Amino acid sequence: MTMALRACGFIVFRRLANCIPPPGNIEYLLLQTSYGNHHWTPPKGHVDPGEDDLTTALRETKEEAGLGAEHLRVIDGFLQELHYEVRGRPKEVLYWLAELKDPGTAVALSDEHQDYRWAQLEEACTLAGYKDLQDTLRAAQRHLEAQQGKQ
Repeated sequence: MTMALRACGFIVFRRLANCIPPPGNIEYLLLQTSYGNHHWTPPKGHVDPGEDDLTTALRETKEEAGLGAEHLRVIDGFLQELHYEVRGRPKEVLYWLAELKDPGTAVALSDEHQDYRWAQLEEACTLAGYKDLQDTLRAAQRHLEAQQGKQ
């Protein structure tokens, strides 16, 4: 049996100035890979030996987008697990949800990515391309809207 590849990352979002009513004030960060078919994805990467999943998500987000733990606020109660195949090998990806504390913080790409974009939900889903990632982005939006309703 082939061991599944495991990756972890964040669905990173920012809230724009209060002049735009929710949920239109929420934008998601997607990175465009500099390899393969140049697909768009949230920051994520493989778990290093001895590393826990959340530490992986934080490390990969810092490496790929220049956004460290000091820039992010992890949102309670959201964790999505995706399962798919990459070149015939099973892969699982865990995504947490994290808000960029300062919406003006600059993104600094690694050489793994050639571009990034902040996008509202529907544009983010179009860029994401894959149904499971689109479903994850929509689940993030629903989670944020439900939280907003409780405030």
